Formats: sequence, structure tokens, C-alpha cells
Amino acid sequence: MSSFQNAVLLCKRSLNYLKASKESFKEGLYDVSSTNCQISAELLIKSTYLLLGLRLDFPPGFEVIPINEGEFDKAIRKNNPVIWDVKSKGIVLRDDLEICKKYTNVIRCTFVE
Repeated sequence: MSSFQNAVLLCKRSLNYLKASKESFKEGLYDVSSTNCQISAELLIKSTYLLLGLRLDFPPGFEVIPINEGEFDKAIRKNNPVIWDVKSKGIVLRDDLEICKKYTNVIRCTFVE
């Protein structure tokens, strides 16, 4: 299977998880909806990388971690292992809170354009 075919397959799977997320949300199953939505986002990100021709080795457990400033600050102070990953291999999808600017002495941000 080519990279393009893999990307299309991942994109279709992403849409299926998104549909399942919407249905779960309508039924009040918010935790299930959230999980399905996260899986959908991760699959879409992976498919985008394939479509762009980027060869990334997605390790087991690769995931999107939304984090707010308070959680980030607390994790830095406690030297949480999540921050180790952010420092070494984190990729920023959005930075609405400008965390990268506020913590330039702690992390180096890699943005996806």
C-alpha cells in the first residue's frame, strides 16, 4: 500500500471516529465522545504527515495532548515526564495561549505549518 493510500485510509478512519464522537456526544456519553474525538484528531494528523511525504516514526502511545497554561506551569515545577517529551520531541499545532513565548527559557517549540 502506498503512502497516499495509507493517508486516505487514515483519513477515512478519522472521519468514522469523528462521526462516532458526535453520536456519543448527542447521547450524553461525553467521556466516550472525547476519546473518539482525540483518536480522530490523531489519525488526521498522521494522515496529513503521510500526504506531505514526511516520514515520521510514530511511537506507540503517540497522542495529541491539549494542555493549558496552568497545567503546563505545574508540570514544569514538578518536572513531570510529559514536559520531558515536550522539550525533546513535542510539536506545537496551535499556541493560542502563547505558552511558547512565555517559556522560551524552558522549551524550544517546533510548529507545524
